[in-house]
Amino acid sequence: MKFIGIDLGWQSGPSGLCCLSLQAGEQSGQLRLEQLDRLSSLTETLAWVDAIAPAETAAMVAVDAPTLIPNATGMRLPDRLAHRHFGKYHAGAYPANQARPFAQRLVQFGHELERRGFSHAPTVAPQRPGRYQIEVFPHPAMVQLFSLPQILKYKKGRVAERRRGLLQLRAYLLTDLPRLSPPLLLADLPEIPHRGVELKAVEDRLDSLICAYVAAHWWYWGHLRNQVLGDRSSGYIVVPCPPTAPVQPLAQVAKEGLSE
Repeated sequence: MKFIGIDLGWQSGPSGLCCLSLQAGEQSGQLRLEQLDRLSSLTETLAWVDAIAPAETAAMVAVDAPTLIPNATGMRLPDRLAHRHFGKYHAGAYPANQARPFAQRLVQFGHELERRGFSHAPTVAPQRPGRYQIEVFPHPAMVQLFSLPQILKYKKGRVAERRRGLLQLRAYLLTDLPRLSPPLLLADLPEIPHRGVELKAVEDRLDSLICAYVAAHWWYWGHLRNQVLGDRSSGYIVVPCPPTAPVQPLAQVAKEGLSE
């Protein structure tokens, strides 16, 4: 099973790309980093997906972008829920609606994945091979997985501040992901540069790695150790539960936000 993370360029910018694979044999249950890349266009990104996971290959694609945007105006249900649950960590979602200039581009990307057999998976049977896609959001995922008091601030600000945040993120990836379940053992990751343009290139790659790990965590645990903000008709975001949280019995698992 492969897990593909895409930090999608919302407007016309490059996309960060990551592929993890679940190991068999003596390393059964461990994840391995196969590729960490960055490409300029959606056409290149889809070609990369085709090469990594051709037809019939079991894979889950996790996209950091709203590929389901049913609302003409305002905010989607998952965006409202992200603000409610993660706003205090500074991890509220950027609002998406059909009037936004990026909407058609992102929805079309989701359609292209569906055309390749990647079905939306706001619900999933744990550890069942298939071809799936989900929407994810790295900031709340990191807050949960790494037990952070607030987001790591590497998106905005001065270059020195962004670099400090990326150094923190790199350290968490190298030290915490091997201790989670499923574990991802990373031999190394790109060094954090000192220039702004180069920082953005590394940022996109590391964000895509978080996306890929959330895909693996969702596939491995399903609703037992993840929460879903929203649903298929309203849009949804999959967010891991903290590693210290108790496993939820299946009978108590509910789809959050359906009563909104």
